[in-house]
Amino acid sequence: MARALHDIGGGGERDHAPERARDWRKGMSDNVAYALLFYTALQIFVTVHAMKAIGSSILPYLALVALVAGIIPACRWFEKRWRDLSDEQAADPALAAAYRRDQAMLWALAILLPLALTALFRGIALLVG
Repeated sequence: MARALHDIGGGGERDHAPERARDWRKGMSDNVAYALLFYTALQIFVTVHAMKAIGSSILPYLALVALVAGIIPACRWFEKRWRDLSDEQAADPALAAAYRRDQAMLWALAILLPLALTALFRGIALLVG
C-alpha cells in the first residue's frame, strides 16, 4: 500500500536522479538571444508608431541606427562576461546572484532603451518640426 501511494504521488526512480548543474554560460547566451528578439520587436513597434506620429522624418531611422549601435556592444559584453567561465565556474551556484543581476540589467536595457531613445528622438522631432 505504501508503495502504491508513493507511485501515485509521482515517486519512483525519477525523483532520485541527480539534478543537472545550471550552466551560467548557456543561460546568459539564451537570455541575450531572447532579449535581442524582444528588443527588436519592441523597437520596430515603437519606431512604426513614432513614424506615424512624426510623419516623414529621418529621426525615427536615426533612432533605429542609434539603438542597433548601442545594443549590440552591450549584449556582447554580457555574453562575453559569462562565456569565458571555466566549466567549473559555469556550474558554481555561488554565481547565482551575479547571474540574476546581469540578467535583470540585460532585460532592463532591452526594454527601456528602445522606449527612452524613441521618446528622445520624438521630442527632438517635435522641437525641430
